[in-house]
Amino acid sequence: MLPFTLQQLRILKAIATEKNFTRAAASLYISQPSLSKQIKILEENLDTILINRERNNISLTESGRIFLQYSERILILCEESCRALIDLKKGDRGNLKVGASQTIGTYLMPRILALFAQNYPQIDLKVQVDSTRSISNSIIKREIDIAIVGGEISKKLKKKLTIQPFVYDELSLIISKSHPFALKQIIKKEDLYCLDFITLHSTSTIKKFIDNTLIQNKIQTNELRTILQLNSIEGIKTAVSLGLGAAFVSSSSIEKEIQLKQIKILKIESLNINRQLSIISNPECYKSKAFHLFYKELIRLKTKSKT
Repeated sequence: MLPFTLQQLRILKAIATEKNFTRAAASLYISQPSLSKQIKILEENLDTILINRERNNISLTESGRIFLQYSERILILCEESCRALIDLKKGDRGNLKVGASQTIGTYLMPRILALFAQNYPQIDLKVQVDSTRSISNSIIKREIDIAIVGGEISKKLKKKLTIQPFVYDELSLIISKSHPFALKQIIKKEDLYCLDFITLHSTSTIKKFIDNTLIQNKIQTNELRTILQLNSIEGIKTAVSLGLGAAFVSSSSIEKEIQLKQIKILKIESLNINRQLSIISNPECYKSKAFHLFYKELIRLKTKSKT
């Protein structure tokens, strides 16, 4: 017999998450004495201490941290096995956990999800939006089924992912309608040195991508005048529309502002900034019918964008 039960694994995971016995018990809808008893039995069966109990400070021992990693994998595989059986019984019904990096999750993914929900209202979608690195790690841990990301994926993570090119996201240079350059249809590269720029912070993956592309096109980014750094695309768009400066932003984020004629897109001679968006998934993870339907819809959108 195994020295643990699935419930004990769930209890250990809850304690690691909540770092408190009372809250962990509440999250599992069991009493605290019952939770404590199960952890004690688990430690006795494994003949090792899993949890440090120092007054109100609850933490996992080294053995606890190692065992938790395997526990999470076991629980995820249990969920996958249930989903596989549910797929067989319910046909096209099911659940799907979808991820997106931040700009995609804010502006592009809602439209994709809306179209998918119209065609497959019986599939329950859950969405997680985070950095490309966090989303990639969640895919590897099987916490997310499929995701669309725009940031750079490290070589270490690439080895554990299936990566499919999706569509290109154009990063447009925008200014206010009252800007002196507003009457121009196209500007030269050297005109960039005359602009006041509003950017995301230097740690942003989009900011790094823009700077690298400009450098590749022989533009000295250290000579560009940055007057303001903000932590959101919405803040940048507002600042630009008020005439505070110019900015590079994803074209998918400015459709409303273009329709309302609040801003203008400036084309740059011999320069386009496009980043590749990618569909990522875990090659070792069970692919449900919901997964295949969502993936098929993404490929259809990809094909449509090329026409």
